[in-house]
Amino acid sequence: MTATIINGKEIAVEIRKQIQSEVRELKEQNIVPGLAVVLVGENQASRTYVGMKEKACAELGIYSLKIELPETVSHNELVSKIKELNSDPAIHGILVQLPLPKHINEIEIIETISPEKDVDGFHPINIGKMMTGQDTFYPCTPYGIIKMVEYINIDPAGSHVVVVGRSNIVGKPVGQLFLNKNATVTYCHSKTKDLAAITSQADILIAAAGRENLITAEHVKDGAVVIDVAMNRNSQGKLCGDVDFAEVKEKAGYITPVPGGVGPMTITMLLFNTLKSAKLLDGNKINA
Repeated sequence: MTATIINGKEIAVEIRKQIQSEVRELKEQNIVPGLAVVLVGENQASRTYVGMKEKACAELGIYSLKIELPETVSHNELVSKIKELNSDPAIHGILVQLPLPKHINEIEIIETISPEKDVDGFHPINIGKMMTGQDTFYPCTPYGIIKMVEYINIDPAGSHVVVVGRSNIVGKPVGQLFLNKNATVTYCHSKTKDLAAITSQADILIAAAGRENLITAEHVKDGAVVIDVAMNRNSQGKLCGDVDFAEVKEKAGYITPVPGGVGPMTITMLLFNTLKSAKLLDGNKINA
């Protein structure tokens, strides 16, 4: 058996078409969804990612504001800038690109963003709402994974989902989102004993540890859905995930490639959340 490839690019295109249509409808009512991205320093990976966000906003008709600050910006200056954006009615979503310089407290910065404009889904209030099963802004990569599973018409209810990785950005929230959909969820991490014994029980396996070829055929149940979240570079400098794709695709039922799998979904769900925020914040203007 060779696994069916879950094409994140194709799924992202379909969701973006719907976003674009809704943005067009809002503009007819003089509402323009606006996303502000704050970029601190000269991290090249961050700059590339921010550029991709700008391009996606332009394609879908979302107003995009990029604020570039020097590496030396003080913590208080950054806080002040975020508070300005919190009160700017043209901005519906605020994203501070991580990582930040070491002299800035990332947790405090995330908590400064208004929960109503936290389209990254990292604010403790939104995380708390997610934990208690309420509608909120969900973290973009985990939310994208949920959408991918929905796209292939698999209902997680009753399934055993195993998450390899426990980051606050992907591992923890993706497990919670599956739990909210009535899956049985197991978390594995660097201290887990006999990883293969646990992962090979998974109906849905999420690999988000950041270790090249961590997941091989022995880690995978026949016919499982395998979602590879990681973006690593191998010894040849080529992008790869946590999953040994060539080996695992002969055993899994569905599998995501790297690149072209989860990656395109992350920005798509950021745009989805920005649109959602515009509808919530300016809802009183719709059909007024």
